[in-house]
Amino acid sequence: MAIKPNLQRATSMPVHKYGQYDQVDIPDRTWPDNRITVAPRWLSTDLRDGNQALIDPMSPARKREMFDLLVRMGYKEIEVGFPSSGQTDFDFVRSIIEDGAIPDDVTISVLTQAREELISRTVESLVGAKRATVHLYNATAPVWREVVFRGSKDAVKQIAVDGTRLVMEYAEKLLGPETVFGYQYSPEIFTDTELDFALEVCEAVCDVWQPEEGREIILNLPATVERSTPSTHADRFEWMSRNLSRREHICLSVHPHNDRGTAVAAAELAIMAGADRIEGCLFGQGERTGNVDLVTLGMNLFSQGVDPQIDFSDIDEIRRTAEYCNQMEIHPRHPYAGDLVYTAFSGSHQDAIKKGFEAMGIRAEQQGKTVDEIEWAVPYLPIDPKDVGRSYEAVIRVNSQSGKGGIAYVLQNDHKLDLPRRMQVEFSKIIQTKTDTEGGEVTPDAIWGIFRDEYLPNPANPWGRIQVKNGQTTTDKDGTDTLTVEATVDGADTVLTGIGNGPISAFFNALQGIGIDVRLLDYQEHTMSEGASAQAASYIECAIGDKVLWGIGIDANTTRASLKAAVSAVNRAAR
Repeated sequence: MAIKPNLQRATSMPVHKYGQYDQVDIPDRTWPDNRITVAPRWLSTDLRDGNQALIDPMSPARKREMFDLLVRMGYKEIEVGFPSSGQTDFDFVRSIIEDGAIPDDVTISVLTQAREELISRTVESLVGAKRATVHLYNATAPVWREVVFRGSKDAVKQIAVDGTRLVMEYAEKLLGPETVFGYQYSPEIFTDTELDFALEVCEAVCDVWQPEEGREIILNLPATVERSTPSTHADRFEWMSRNLSRREHICLSVHPHNDRGTAVAAAELAIMAGADRIEGCLFGQGERTGNVDLVTLGMNLFSQGVDPQIDFSDIDEIRRTAEYCNQMEIHPRHPYAGDLVYTAFSGSHQDAIKKGFEAMGIRAEQQGKTVDEIEWAVPYLPIDPKDVGRSYEAVIRVNSQSGKGGIAYVLQNDHKLDLPRRMQVEFSKIIQTKTDTEGGEVTPDAIWGIFRDEYLPNPANPWGRIQVKNGQTTTDKDGTDTLTVEATVDGADTVLTGIGNGPISAFFNALQGIGIDVRLLDYQEHTMSEGASAQAASYIECAIGDKVLWGIGIDANTTRASLKAAVSAVNRAAR
């Protein structure tokens, strides 16, 4: 097969400055065949990685608000700070311990570098905690070894070993039996560290900690800077998971950053490759392009029928709290939580969504179930917005790119009006004219206002030649209907009388008596609710002179509703 020529031109950008990432020699990799069928363990680092990346770091009040949110959502492992970095973080850790704010089943984690005075201060902050983990890290990648620390591999490994030993010594000295104590180690910049050396350091740390049954160690392998494709990241995790000794006593944790924009994929593939836990932040907060987004990860599981074991049912409260605590706005296109993610502007998308909702209702009725009891299948909506606390009112919004489906959805959802298809086309053109003229978005309230003004005169806006009051029909023995209607025509009260083979036919005959030639093309009606007091909506398509127009009438009496619909069309023709 001939290869198509590349018609793109080379740029002047200095691509020669950048090397390619290293591949992993693992030809029998197994992760591509795996699926995520249960939720991983989660650790939120909003109060650590997220907080350190803020222009205005959280105040104690905002930190507490974030901590309480994470607890309500169901996170069982929360990194709450870097106590040795300053008094603010130390005091916050002390406050949540002393206030009894930490549920018994929640483990708090605190971060430290591998220096004795910092380790001592860090462990001191945990006194009295019921469940706590110290997280120690040191950089292991070549550039950091050679440029930042100017140390050998052995020296870097020794930092990790000595730091681990010091954590154990201070925990033994300062923490009482009431504290279930754990340990986590991170070879920072794992993604740039030689795999065999990362393994060597982790094994040396395990030799000190001695993981065994009931004595877990957490080994966190951070993509401190995202360097490779998610597939290569997964290869690195599968390689480490295969080669670590005492693997059954190790929690392998993934900590992606989003420098390449693929942190979510990297985290998911790492779990497929053997990782047990994901560390990240709500909405991807964090240094540079952020930590991996825990909301997207959790909702991705939910959308595939896997319980994330985290509660996202009020996504707007979660977003509002995160925005308050971080003093940063969530993008309107942010997956699952943004203002616009359950919104369709495109007419074809709107029409498909509308039909999807209708099909869900029909399928549920056929199965004798509610819509919530059957599998979700609506075009363009990966989940039911209602499941995260969103209203269907926000699903479809209308602008100049919108079509009849979206407009019809708003009227059906908000006002129980199921417009016939040709009437949808007619009204969408009216909305299109408005958006083309004025630009911007047309809100549901504005759509309803335009619809009422166009089709439904009311006492406050009594437009049109004719207003119908009361009508009475009698049927002769031969089936002929005689209709008498009290009406106002051109401002004068009058009585219209006509005959026909039904109320509508008789009314059209009456209109001919005042010089209005109207012919019926289509008629549809439906009830707008259940019960004795339900109103009916009637839709009539008429040929009036050289115009073809729709009218609508709404009334508790179906005959009056149909007469009002005919008047609506006739009045529109005379506008």
